Amino acid sequence: MSKIGYARVSTFDQDTGLQVAALKAAGCTVIREEKASGTSTEGRRELSTVLDFLQAGDTLVVTRVDRLARSIGDLQVIVKTIREKGASLACTEQPVDTGTAAGKAFLDMLGVFAEFETNLRKERQLEGIAKAKIEGVYKGRKPSIDVAKVHALQAEGLGATEIARRLNIGRASVYRVLDGEAS
Repeated sequence: MSKIGYARVSTFDQDTGLQVAALKAAGCTVIREEKASGTSTEGRRELSTVLDFLQAGDTLVVTRVDRLARSIGDLQVIVKTIREKGASLACTEQPVDTGTAAGKAFLDMLGVFAEFETNLRKERQLEGIAKAKIEGVYKGRKPSIDVAKVHALQAEGLGATEIARRLNIGRASVYRVLDGEAS
């Protein structure tokens, strides 16, 4: 019966230090750290490792539910996996008890709020981008393909595959450039 900690932050400039300290204080013998978005479980290797490692009687400990997931669907899948292994979930900052009906309801409410917060942040970001576009401040991402180079290489007689290889871009991108200019 081990306490296994999981700490997650969203970006590389953030630090898991406070979470790790809280997990150590909670008695975690193993702590896995990850810098990845919580909006999906895709690509979260440390979370997968922790879930694979859990055994009957273990407790997965996080500081808050939103460290596990920012969508109710992902949270429910994670909790189901924990339950199927005979393990439990605990949070250092939130009174989560997945062994009771009230605890399950509270966990789901926390998951809904985490997802709601993510959706609000996306809406604010889109509003900010729209405002910046109106003000002429937002220009979008700089083009990653040099159209002139594509045409120059084609003029030298190179095919799309060779152009893509030389410019380190996808062949479909080469075709888009060439088709866009042709029409």
